[in-house]
Amino acid sequence: MLIGVDAGTSVVKAVAFDDEGELIRVAARPTRTIVPSPGRTEQDLEAVIAAVGEVIREISAGEPVDLLGITAQGDGLWLLDREGYQVRPPILWSDARAAGIVTEWMASGVAEAGFRRSGNMLFPGAAAPLLAFLQEEEPGSLRAAATAGYCKDAILQRLTGARVTDSSDASLPFFDPVARRYDDDLLALYGVSQWRDLLAPVDPSPAPLRPLSKAGAELTGLPEGTPVHAGPFDICATVMGAGVDRPGDGLVILGTTLGCAVLVERVETEGPPAGMLICMPKEAQWLRVMPAMVGTPSLEWILAMTGTRHEEIDLLLAESAAGAGGVMVLPFFAPAGERAPFVDPAARGQMIGVSLESTRADLVRAVCEGIAYAVRHCLESAQLAPDARVTLSGGGVRSAGWRQILADVLQRPLVMARQPEAGARGAALAALAASGREVDIARWTAPEGVVEPRPALAHLYDAGMACYLDRLDATRGAWSGPSM
Repeated sequence: MLIGVDAGTSVVKAVAFDDEGELIRVAARPTRTIVPSPGRTEQDLEAVIAAVGEVIREISAGEPVDLLGITAQGDGLWLLDREGYQVRPPILWSDARAAGIVTEWMASGVAEAGFRRSGNMLFPGAAAPLLAFLQEEEPGSLRAAATAGYCKDAILQRLTGARVTDSSDASLPFFDPVARRYDDDLLALYGVSQWRDLLAPVDPSPAPLRPLSKAGAELTGLPEGTPVHAGPFDICATVMGAGVDRPGDGLVILGTTLGCAVLVERVETEGPPAGMLICMPKEAQWLRVMPAMVGTPSLEWILAMTGTRHEEIDLLLAESAAGAGGVMVLPFFAPAGERAPFVDPAARGQMIGVSLESTRADLVRAVCEGIAYAVRHCLESAQLAPDARVTLSGGGVRSAGWRQILADVLQRPLVMARQPEAGARGAALAALAASGREVDIARWTAPEGVVEPRPALAHLYDAGMACYLDRLDATRGAWSGPSM
């Protein structure tokens, strides 16, 4: 039995696979996002660690486990002491407290200079602005910390005692993506050089297998010494688990983050500053990622506002025709604004074309279409080739109606990644690679079908996309009304 763990922002999942990649069992535990004040999002590390232990215990069920692979949400700032315990609640990637710093760095040219050096554009929930914020507002937490790491790193340290990270998590914001090492000039650029020692050593690729510690064994119920592998962070693990291995091909993850990624073989830092450049486990491969903030929470918001249950989504999407009765949504509902394919901490959502005749179905469809336009915007900004294969993954793919909207807006076939939990599957595959075993990757990642676009809707959605971009351009700089 192989176990892949994916500790996401809202759910910690574990999946047990056999040697051929067939599903044995799945377990999940929700995790709570703490909002200590408006715009601030944190988690309790102990709750995350407890959830990891619970899902592993549930799916192992006392049976022998050969390998344990880990992936998790990226970005944010997870400040740990020497034993891997939190010195303050981890700050999540969705946090907005450093929005002012990012706005200042964008105006001064600091943010663009960092992008030209690393291929990564900053956003409020990235480690650099968060370190800069805490340096001014909460320096005691930084002085008390031994590590400024990420979710996967915190889990690994608690399971094995190892204080390390990998090149994917380290890619943003202090990394040289070609040399694959920390760039001290970037720390200096962001004014946080004094915290250099908080950055964990970077593992080689693939990372070594590490034995489960006594504390890790007590947490998970697995035998001490069970091999544990820290894979790449979640979007890279999902790329692997979804079988995206041809340079130029793309992946769309409909999750808490709307992750749109293209696999590339060159580091390019030209063009408009936006998105991420993430190191993949293979030395000569990177992901050009547009990690938009307009993921499934945008849909959750409209469902809550309209009193709609999840099981009603496809019924409502069928009730409202393509174009949502003239309603269009700019789905920038995250308090931290947007980070791809443009960065603007002030970005806010808008609904256009609403009238007394607009129905609940129109509003739900308009949000789904708005997110689909954001997907197209992200993929086009990441320079996805016209003939590229695009694979679809994430919790949002459970809606057949939403899948169809995505295919129609993109006007290209969408390959359905093998379910469930492509991220956990990728974590298991990364662990297998580190173990040196031969793996039939094609079998492990065989897709579950293809969603074909409806050509008759191409003209409507091309016009809708043009309108979306026009509205976006017209709205920038005037996102919100007056405030007290």
